[in-house]
Amino acid sequence: MLRHSKTGFIFKPYEKPYQTPFEVLFEVFKELIVHTSGDFDEAIDWLRELDKEYDLTTAEYTIDDFIEDLKRKGYILEEVRGDGSKGTNLTAKTERLIRKAALEQIFGKIKKSGSGNHKTKRSGLGDEHTGALREYQFGDGLDKISITESIKNAQINNGIDGLNLTEQDLVIEETQFKAQMSTVLMIDISHSMILYGEDRITPAKKVAMALTELITTRYPKDTIDILVFGNDAWPIQIKDLPYLTVGPFHTNTVAGLQLAMDLLRRKRNTNKQIFMITDGKPSCIKEKNGDYYMNSNGLDPYITDKCYSQAAQARKLRIPITTFMIAQDPYLQQFVRKFTEANQGKAFYTGLKGLGEMIFEDYENNRKKRIK
Repeated sequence: MLRHSKTGFIFKPYEKPYQTPFEVLFEVFKELIVHTSGDFDEAIDWLRELDKEYDLTTAEYTIDDFIEDLKRKGYILEEVRGDGSKGTNLTAKTERLIRKAALEQIFGKIKKSGSGNHKTKRSGLGDEHTGALREYQFGDGLDKISITESIKNAQINNGIDGLNLTEQDLVIEETQFKAQMSTVLMIDISHSMILYGEDRITPAKKVAMALTELITTRYPKDTIDILVFGNDAWPIQIKDLPYLTVGPFHTNTVAGLQLAMDLLRRKRNTNKQIFMITDGKPSCIKEKNGDYYMNSNGLDPYITDKCYSQAAQARKLRIPITTFMIAQDPYLQQFVRKFTEANQGKAFYTGLKGLGEMIFEDYENNRKKRIK
């Protein structure tokens, strides 16, 4: 077992029956890249430290050999940056593998299922066949007719000499509605996410990468948008998740909620939801004149009341909010309780361990809700 003194990162080498020296180093490298927010040079420095302590390499295969293999295999690319300096960047291929690794790490115990999993119980117009048959009724779509069963009926009812297919012979194969879900994941990037000796942003990033990889590969008809909120809120692309860092920011929960609802208003499907990962109280709002009102001392009613109003607005839009509070201070629970009541959503008070499993379970349960 490897434990990095700075990150607390734990890795068990050679867990698989056989791994090449490159594969062993690559597993560690992918983890370190997330901890360093995509900084290749820093990740390699940490990899060298781990190598000194745990002898990950040999005289025949060194860290430098590993770097050359990364280039050769198309995982990294040396590029000239905007300031004229040269740097090493990850390729899209590597970004995808990092998301896949997060998915396997967080949701690895979930068994893969075939297409069409987690359908609603309601039968009707849809594109997933149930195998149930019934007689044709006026108004049924012709694309739902089971040709094989209808011809069989025609032969039984009218004989096999010549094909005489009537309306009474037609058979409909039932289909099911597929519950499509639009999700916005809000990630707190205020300074507290790295304070108090605990790295909270890295687990949040890994959960975000796992969730986005799960949705895009397992539920391709669902949508997932990611936004971050500090003093302001802005959307980020899935490919940018490994590079996400915190800033010297306060927590503008109102801006995050406003942006999340704006993103969901553009979605046509019925099922919509917001997941919010945060570790602190709302401490900032932006006034209409562009100025920021900030207060980090306790719960400020001027700020929290605006949060409750946004929660109520989301409820009117039938958008439930699930809050994952990764800190457990009593005053934070007080805020989350009132916020959840205003939205009639859900809240989980959790540490970092098990955060991914909680989010997955909530996502799966929400997908099972019937389309109204």
